[in-house]
Amino acid sequence: MKCPKCNSDLTSVVRHKLNMNYCPSCKGMWLEQQELGELEDEAFDIGDDAKGTLAFSTTPTSTKCPECNSPLQKFNYRFYDLEMELCPNQHGYWLDEDEDNRVLELMKQEEKDVKRKVLAEDQWNRTLNRLRSGSFLSKLRNLFR
Repeated sequence: MKCPKCNSDLTSVVRHKLNMNYCPSCKGMWLEQQELGELEDEAFDIGDDAKGTLAFSTTPTSTKCPECNSPLQKFNYRFYDLEMELCPNQHGYWLDEDEDNRVLELMKQEEKDVKRKVLAEDQWNRTLNRLRSGSFLSKLRNLFR
């Protein structure tokens, strides 16, 4: 398989416990569909539903898919400021140098944000339940008698 950026031969390497096709020249990498999910799961284990939308809108590029030669589509990864490319035929994703590490950083932050949101919702629900409790309402009524 050839690199879609510099046309060098892609080599198989292990990064983040995943086998991926890597370009030793430009240091980009080709991840098949499931490999991107596995990479994200290294840092985000809450579930796929909590990750959000992967690609909302795409724009064609002149870069070709290394598997089917279709023009790759660029997109902002999960609405973050990380531009990646995908094959419109769902063969995979092209990540430029070190973007795999950026995906992991973003997924770690996303997991923290989701956990913080869940914790805040739980605390708010407990507060509402205390406010609705009979003892609290009785004390409040007694204040105005």
